[in-house]
Amino acid sequence: MITSTIKKFVGRLFTPSASAGPQRIDRDQHGIDRRNVSRHAVKVCEVLRQQGYEAYVVGGAVRDLILGLEPKDFDVATNATPEQVRALFRRARIIGRRFQLVHVVFGQEIIETSTYRAPANGEQKTDEHGRILSDNVFGTQEQDAARRDLTINALYYDPHTEQVVDYHNGVQDLKKRQIRMIGNPEQRYREDPVRMLRAVRFAAKLNGTIEPGSRKPISALAELIENVPASRLFDEMLKLLTCGHAIDCLKQLREAGLHHGMLPLLDIVLEQPGGRRFIEEALERTDARVRSGRGISPSFLFAALLWPQVDARWKQIMAQGGHTIPALSEAADSVLDEQTEKLAIQRRFSSDMREIWFMQPRFERRQGKTTHRMIEQPRFRAACDFLQLRAAAGEFDSVLAQWWMDLANANDETRAEMIEETTRLPREAASEAPVRKRRRRPRRKPAVDGQAGGDAAPESLG
Repeated sequence: MITSTIKKFVGRLFTPSASAGPQRIDRDQHGIDRRNVSRHAVKVCEVLRQQGYEAYVVGGAVRDLILGLEPKDFDVATNATPEQVRALFRRARIIGRRFQLVHVVFGQEIIETSTYRAPANGEQKTDEHGRILSDNVFGTQEQDAARRDLTINALYYDPHTEQVVDYHNGVQDLKKRQIRMIGNPEQRYREDPVRMLRAVRFAAKLNGTIEPGSRKPISALAELIENVPASRLFDEMLKLLTCGHAIDCLKQLREAGLHHGMLPLLDIVLEQPGGRRFIEEALERTDARVRSGRGISPSFLFAALLWPQVDARWKQIMAQGGHTIPALSEAADSVLDEQTEKLAIQRRFSSDMREIWFMQPRFERRQGKTTHRMIEQPRFRAACDFLQLRAAAGEFDSVLAQWWMDLANANDETRAEMIEETTRLPREAASEAPVRKRRRRPRRKPAVDGQAGGDAAPESLG
């Protein structure tokens, strides 16, 4: 017991702190291979350095590189102002009001370049709840590190020296898979309630835990999520659902009380046995796609999340005498109207979602002309994938669903043959699962010279 206490005391004495200056961690300790850093991000840093400015790759890219993951994008932090950065690059533009930064464009890649920010000091414009509305007070790198939300995101990588600059023991927290808020957690959550969602997302993504002091205020402040603009909430929700650990994220959101107001219908759905199975199946498939490096369609994802409620309302309207497509349209409108009060689902996404939903009733019948028209629809493949999800959840015939998927995967000649077969089906059979054809047995050869014709040739055996 005494030995353990002494070890903890000595550990505190020799653990670097932000006040003692940053740690400068060499390559052999942090393990980042410079070849894995975007050459365009390195280019931005080099140009700024040549002009006498500081410039570092910062944030999530550094975190992922240390973990051995491939970053989705690369950001740069510098002491140059947005106007100074823009003047150095031919294709660069200043964006943002609340938080000005520069997008430096290299073909398909954008390097987001921000100026060091000072932490909240009372001068920033805030709302009545403490959320910062204007954040363009520039500062030093140390102040910028203090302003960032989590210790694991306050890391600066210098492509020139290949060192990581760490003010808040972020590398140590990263190795422990510990999510820790920089500064006073309650104050930081009030400044920006989205930080609570980010803490949950990274805990799930890294299979880690939120440090007790950082977790404690969340349940009491969860209602502040209501004050976040709908468009920003949609972006953060999309990140949660596409991080590769969506199921764990939703579980932790519910445990922390953060799920209210994000997907208002989700609680209702999860209470319904069929709806819960469908949502879990959708998120498991989404996680699998993300982990395998395949793309994710936001339209498909939100169509899946909202489908159980759309389906339930559709059935209610049909039970009251509504016709199939008008009833489905009414159900979709009512669910989307309720949902977009909290999440600003972009119109292009909601339009795609409706197309996926409206094709579902048409899968119930296989008719030549109708099938031809369906194939020509731009969302036909997405609708087929959605149908597979419904079949996996037990709400659609799996054999018929597989027929449609085979049709989607087939070439033009095979498609024509499959559709031609459906034209010969009785009308009542067009909606039934296709019957597998039995392989025809070869006809027996007639006897020759007194021999039986059924004997197989030696080379055909086996």
